[in-house]
Amino acid sequence: MTASVTQNAHQVSTKAVAWLHTHRELGALPADTTADLGDPDSVYKPLGETALAASLVLRESAAGSTTLGMARELMEFCWRQFGNGDMLYERLLRHSMTTDPMETYAPFARSGLRHEPLERLLAHTSALRSFRGVEILPNRRLAVANVARVVGLDEGGHGYDWETLTRATWLGGTPEPWLIDWMAGYCATHAVFHLTDWGGNPTGLPDDLTEYVSMWLPVWIDIWAEIEQWDLVIELMIVGCCLKDPYCDPADWERLARVQHADGLVPRDGGPVADDPERRFAEHQHTAVVAAVAGTLAVSRTLGEAAGAR
Repeated sequence: MTASVTQNAHQVSTKAVAWLHTHRELGALPADTTADLGDPDSVYKPLGETALAASLVLRESAAGSTTLGMARELMEFCWRQFGNGDMLYERLLRHSMTTDPMETYAPFARSGLRHEPLERLLAHTSALRSFRGVEILPNRRLAVANVARVVGLDEGGHGYDWETLTRATWLGGTPEPWLIDWMAGYCATHAVFHLTDWGGNPTGLPDDLTEYVSMWLPVWIDIWAEIEQWDLVIELMIVGCCLKDPYCDPADWERLARVQHADGLVPRDGGPVADDPERRFAEHQHTAVVAAVAGTLAVSRTLGEAAGAR
């Protein structure tokens, strides 16, 4: 069972990373982009997500040498797009209460690409009452807390109250699981991601939430798979890889391997996939990102389980 998961997860993640690497120039920032960002979600946010996926591939070191090489090149590409960190510094300097420069920086810091002036500015800004009081969704507060942990900004009296932050989320209230909708599902997955640092610290999810998620995760995956919402399905599969006892169902991985296109594209849903390369990339980049993350973590966790069983 573990072998089949590992094999399919390796295939999915390897092909997804290769697809992102092949088409990376389609995700480049427009030449006239400034730190003010008229639409942060258009290219800036997806670039940061690609960097996140690449950083986790490198962190886990469970991929082959070719895939690891592509992940390093993706990291370097994204870092150059952000001016080797200068753009993130400029954005935070101009917009001191925005959290996205801090969130975008974390994957680079995790991979050893540091920007000292940005870190000094982050250390100052993130300690301000104004920054700490920014009104954002509870799962985003967890994101900021996790970034502070990754970058090293949660020391010297600047730590976060993880228990309070956790219980403020939808998931933290162990809600009626049958009332989940797309947005609640998205928020729940990200609460787990940030509490566990994307599977790097599975014990970060409290025991009662671990029990709750372990019980309902298979049901939620089936629900979203039935309506072919692959983006959310894969995020839920990432959640399974973040648990203390990872949930990696062979049938889920077989299904995802079938859904993935031969070139590595993973469709976001059951709708038609456009032929135009730019539209294909824009519409399915995020699904490739989460597929790369899910596959990477599944390979790492299943190999770890297998090694522990010997």
